[in-house]
Amino acid sequence: MYCKINLQEYLVKTRCGMVSVALFGDQDKPALVTYPDLALNHISCFQGLFFSPEVNSFLLHNFCIYHISPPGHEVGAAPIGSDDLMPSVDDLADQVLEVLNFFGLGSVMCMGVAAGAYVLTLFAMKYRQRVLGLILVSPLCRAPSWTEWLVNKVMSNLLYFYGMCGVVKELLLKRYFSQEVRGSVEEPESDIVQACRRLLDERQSISVQQFLEAMNGRRDLSEGLRKLHCRSLIFVGENSPFHSEALHMTSKLDRRYSALVEVQACGSIVTEEQPHAMLIPLEYFLTGFGLYRPSPRSFFHRKAWA
Repeated sequence: MYCKINLQEYLVKTRCGMVSVALFGDQDKPALVTYPDLALNHISCFQGLFFSPEVNSFLLHNFCIYHISPPGHEVGAAPIGSDDLMPSVDDLADQVLEVLNFFGLGSVMCMGVAAGAYVLTLFAMKYRQRVLGLILVSPLCRAPSWTEWLVNKVMSNLLYFYGMCGVVKELLLKRYFSQEVRGSVEEPESDIVQACRRLLDERQSISVQQFLEAMNGRRDLSEGLRKLHCRSLIFVGENSPFHSEALHMTSKLDRRYSALVEVQACGSIVTEEQPHAMLIPLEYFLTGFGLYRPSPRSFFHRKAWA
């Protein structure tokens, strides 16, 4: 299981501050870099995917995983001052480059969710030679709409003055998950939503507010997407508030190198809500890079000798 793989945690000094990286696996293998959505980290955004035994065995068989957390989003993050430098989306993309250089990595596979997908797409556009492929979940690629901008401003002000209050948590959970798992008067919240709600209480509100402000000031990447010649695989939940954004991004990418998977009855965070829906598309996608899934027998044999 994923939780039994040795975890190494690093704090990498960058031009715009410290960045936390959680590393899983054999560093001699190709690198898979992940970046989570707003207010999440690798535990709350990718745990469902990597706890899925089949996906876990497939990815860890082929990759060493480098989970990058947005500044101040890691577990046990120290509070930052409200007057500290607020990174832009370009600063966040440049931090990814600095993390790769710190570990001596060349070209990497990237997996990002929502805001994290935007950061990694921007990174791929700025540093094309460093990206083998993009796995994007409910990605953003345009500047925020007026509706998104207004909701983000409300959240930003609430975070600044009241911290991670109930209203902010409800807005974030609506961003992440479909109504089916968020529950209703008749149906209780699912376990994944309850767990996410608890984990949001651990976030430093100023760190979340700064990431939110960076994303609220993002620019439209649409015109540069066709110049991306790395292979791209996009997942999006049909109930995600970013569904139309993913369709737009797919239309702008070169169809020879990209594919879209729409996941039914799912919100934005497919990695948590329906991680099993990602397995077969990931297998087909990564087979194009010469990677493969180990047989259950070979994986069991390897664990027995670990």
